[in-house]
Amino acid sequence: MVVKEVRIRNYRLLKDITLSFDERSTLIVGRNNTGKTSLAEIFRSFLSPSGPKIKYEDFNQLCLSEFEGAFTALKEDKSEDEIRLLMPTIELELLVDYTENADSYGGLGDFIVDIDEGIFETKILASYELKNGKIKDFFQGLDPAEPKLYFKELKISIARYFEANLYAIEPSNDSNRVKLEFNKLNKLLLSEVINAQRGLDDETHNEKDVLGKSLGNIFNSSASEGAPKEFKEKSEKINSVVKELQNKIDTDFQDKVKELLPVLSIFGYPGLQDTDLSVSTSLNVKSLLESNSKVFYQKSENFTLPETYNGLGFRNLIFILFRIYEFFREYQSAEVTLKGHIIFIEEPEAHLHPQMQEVFIRQLDAIIEEFQKTFNNKVRWPVQFIISTHSSHIANEAEFSKVRYFLSKDVSQTSVKDLGDAFKEKESKVDKEFLHKYLTLTKCDLYFADKAILIEGATERIILPEIIKKADSVDKTKLRSKYLSVVEIGGAYAHHFYKFIDFLELKALVITDLDSVKKDETGKQITYPSSPCFQGAKSANTGIYKWFGQKERMPLDEVRAKKDEEKTTSYRKIAYQVSEKDNDACGRSFEDAFMLANRELFNLDGANEDEIELSAFGKAKKIGDDSKANFAIEYSIEKTKWIVPKYIRDGLIWLDDGAAVKDEVVTDGAQE
Repeated sequence: MVVKEVRIRNYRLLKDITLSFDERSTLIVGRNNTGKTSLAEIFRSFLSPSGPKIKYEDFNQLCLSEFEGAFTALKEDKSEDEIRLLMPTIELELLVDYTENADSYGGLGDFIVDIDEGIFETKILASYELKNGKIKDFFQGLDPAEPKLYFKELKISIARYFEANLYAIEPSNDSNRVKLEFNKLNKLLLSEVINAQRGLDDETHNEKDVLGKSLGNIFNSSASEGAPKEFKEKSEKINSVVKELQNKIDTDFQDKVKELLPVLSIFGYPGLQDTDLSVSTSLNVKSLLESNSKVFYQKSENFTLPETYNGLGFRNLIFILFRIYEFFREYQSAEVTLKGHIIFIEEPEAHLHPQMQEVFIRQLDAIIEEFQKTFNNKVRWPVQFIISTHSSHIANEAEFSKVRYFLSKDVSQTSVKDLGDAFKEKESKVDKEFLHKYLTLTKCDLYFADKAILIEGATERIILPEIIKKADSVDKTKLRSKYLSVVEIGGAYAHHFYKFIDFLELKALVITDLDSVKKDETGKQITYPSSPCFQGAKSANTGIYKWFGQKERMPLDEVRAKKDEEKTTSYRKIAYQVSEKDNDACGRSFEDAFMLANRELFNLDGANEDEIELSAFGKAKKIGDDSKANFAIEYSIEKTKWIVPKYIRDGLIWLDDGAAVKDEVVTDGAQE
């Protein structure tokens, strides 16, 4: 059995989301506070072994107004059916594919409500909803006109009149549903969570707290009725050793302890003259493992080290492996054969260095294969891992088809986007292949950033921090307080990111170069060497002509004539060289644009703007022949009194959500 798709409604930040699960591992990425943890929590809330645990605080914030809407409908004497439709419910709906279980339904039988033998899907709905016939009781005494009292009473009403219900639903006919007991779901699907907070870095949590508990749970599974035969045999051997110890305790040990106990009669209390104390000590294997077991690392035959002597990263890996093994044994030892198993792993990157993070995500499949082969007679373990992460090393290692992007639209709700779906069309194939290779190589953090800046090369990368510092100082932007992802892509590859940026709905500034070239017909073939803008015929920048939807190089005049609105989309803006003032010289690259913005600093001379532009072009070419990196370092560290070129300055103001440009003219040296 495989959980193909999940729909969640009205749970915390997850107002109404639908996402697909990969048959083996799904990666959940996104910025902070976008509801990634809520995904694991709703499974925990509905699939708790002791029964569903949902409360008032779990309702999405927008549900509060929906309760008021239902209350208004009640006052208007609307029908119960109409009012019930307005009442919010918390829902977890699973679309399940049971093709592999077609010959052996087991616990699935209760959830199959259709009669079509060609369909191998069913829906399972867990719903926290108002009890039947309780609408008037629910709203009794509630008055939205008194907010403080209203919300207090609303919380009480939800606890009293809401209940969790489970339904099996025909996939193609939502009205065909059967109500079931929750224990049916617990016998079908197991859900587990490995939390992000593991206590490994807290000195008050030693190894017996962290790994001992796992050992106790593993032993408990081995002793259960449904455990595999060889697993039971191992637990019985442990029990036999403990029994021998218990016999010793019941004789010699008890006698010695009794000698330590005082006779009650010495207190002279009436009625206690003939009463003595005795002691009984019992050994519990699970408690022994949980509370008195320590994990050591065998360094040699006669030398061991305690668990805490290894680094947090290594201990974290061991803990995750212990937990996965513990969950595997729990699945294996269930009284009935479970058809599905979902394990949520939150932030596995904790304490792991980047290379180990990549190894972890790659090795999950190998772990499953090893467990199946070594402990399960090669029988498939139907586990699905859901991994939430803030690590670019883990996120970029995963295939696009496994990535689900959580995006917070506003403070009260989240949307979920499937990266595989976004890049499944043929025309996206080249972009997809390039992006996956690039993201894997560079580990850029676009998934988690507030804003992004895409730049040409090393010069911009080195000098950009100083540029942003000046923008914050002069134009009052606040870019240094944002989570900025800076991606070095080059002008020839920027276009591969356009669709990706739109998918992420990430505000991004693309800083690129005009790359003006002129037509040269003097040789055997027509060539297009680089040239100052005033001599240029075309822009050789691929990112620019792709931006404007063209298939080939565009005439330079046409590129320079583009209006600001043509350079801007919902999430992206492209910034390339412009004149500092109308009709002034224009640079073709960052270096000569930088010089033209700071003419006195670079001693640019010429009788007119064309000659000044030619002078900057020549100096920029010399910098390129020497070292662009040295140029960037010099003006980032040693010489910092300069003006940011207009095209970059305007782009950064847009990126900062439109901070106003100062009206006064900025002179050389003003931006310190």
